[in-house]
Amino acid sequence: MPSRPDTLITAAELAERLGSGTPTGVLDVRWQLDRPDGREAYAAGHIPGAVYVDLDTELSDHEVTGRGRHPLPAGAALQAAARRWGLRRDVPVVVYDNWNRAGSARAWWVLRAAGLTEVRILDGGLAAWIAGGHALATGTEEPTVGDVEIGYPDLYSGAAPTLTADEAAALATTGVLLDARAPERFRGEVEPVDRVPGHIPGARNVPSASVLDENGFFRPAAELENIFAETKGADQVGAYCGSGVTAAVDLAALRILGINGALFPGSWSQWSSEPDRPVAGANTH
Repeated sequence: MPSRPDTLITAAELAERLGSGTPTGVLDVRWQLDRPDGREAYAAGHIPGAVYVDLDTELSDHEVTGRGRHPLPAGAALQAAARRWGLRRDVPVVVYDNWNRAGSARAWWVLRAAGLTEVRILDGGLAAWIAGGHALATGTEEPTVGDVEIGYPDLYSGAAPTLTADEAAALATTGVLLDARAPERFRGEVEPVDRVPGHIPGARNVPSASVLDENGFFRPAAELENIFAETKGADQVGAYCGSGVTAAVDLAALRILGINGALFPGSWSQWSSEPDRPVAGANTH
């Protein structure tokens, strides 16, 4: 069933929760390809009570090799981080960012995979909060250590399924595999990050930016249904991107439609680093 209210929260709804004192964990997950560290921007102005989350170090595990640029964090490390953020058992969590919902969608996906059932993305991000006339806080927050429990060691086998590279390759022919990168990267015309341009053969391009409107809000369900028309009737849907971050935006949009898609975490950064993997695209042979 469509589940927009279970996936997203508006700035007005969040302001009401915070203003009434309703227990809510708020995480600021600012991350951009060219500015991955958002601490300075966070300190300059954030939603009151929000705790900064570093996507590169807390929502990724760079000790893992061969799994792309942003390998998923291990359960024990994620639980320790979540407790540092002050997350508590049975307390809903709101995640937000300031760039194309990438950071918040990554956090949303990881926390759902960890077994948290009430995690929502702030629709429109920090810009929506500011546009609503809501106040910002400066400096940093020092939350009380939380007691949330993470469902490990089987962290990525439940509510938020994953795909291996081989499973992604198979899904591209037996189901629907979505590539969330920009069209020019998908086509192989440019590749600013990885060593090989192109895409996984059989994948379909649904850029993560296309599921958002001009103000960074997720599009209405009817528009999303048109965007994801190729998924209709598919037994399984999966998504990947450059390194497993922006694909989560597509997966959040699918979730709004009631579709629980799978993530290929290593994404193109893993696929393109394995010499025997086939590549499709305009600049490939």
